[in-house]
Amino acid sequence: MRKIAVIYSGNASHYRTFHEPKYAQYIEQLIYLPEFQELDLDGYDVLIVPSQLNNHLLLQAKEKIDAFSERGGIVVAFGPQPWGWLPNQKWEERPTNFWWWLEKNAQSGLVLANPDYPLFQYITLEDATWHQHGVFWPPAQAEKLITTKDGGAVLYVDKVSTNGTWIITTLDPDYHFGSYFMPATERFLDGMFPWLAVGEV
Repeated sequence: MRKIAVIYSGNASHYRTFHEPKYAQYIEQLIYLPEFQELDLDGYDVLIVPSQLNNHLLLQAKEKIDAFSERGGIVVAFGPQPWGWLPNQKWEERPTNFWWWLEKNAQSGLVLANPDYPLFQYITLEDATWHQHGVFWPPAQAEKLITTKDGGAVLYVDKVSTNGTWIITTLDPDYHFGSYFMPATERFLDGMFPWLAVGEV
């Protein structure tokens, strides 16, 4: 089983999500963001970078996260990330429609770009569907897994920008599960943690 560390802000949603027993069983360590620079990451295989982190501290952590990836680590980034710390980052902010599902003949606008990718043995498109805050335009050789209809990436895997693997999504399940709303986010995390721990990434 891969050893998973999670950068942790201490806010209420992070506390609830990462202390939830069914997810905590997969987490080797929570790393408080202000103490991140002091910690040795050599013992970990996966580093989860959740949404809602302090952007100044996150940018200060960029060099250390990059080094973890260059050693072959897996970095998972949740949520809209408009700050330039991701490799080859091209983020496009878009208006968020929180109530699309109330519209007549509602369509989320999301599609599976690579339905055969191993992640989808653990989650479905419905498990990754609530709302979007924007899209990424990743490098051409990256694997887009979930996109908008115009091809903007909502979830993609980048194995070309560094020696490691970056799993990057605009989705913010840590925030919504931890805030007690958006049922799909629980199903997303129910699949994501076991996949990161033992699945083919």
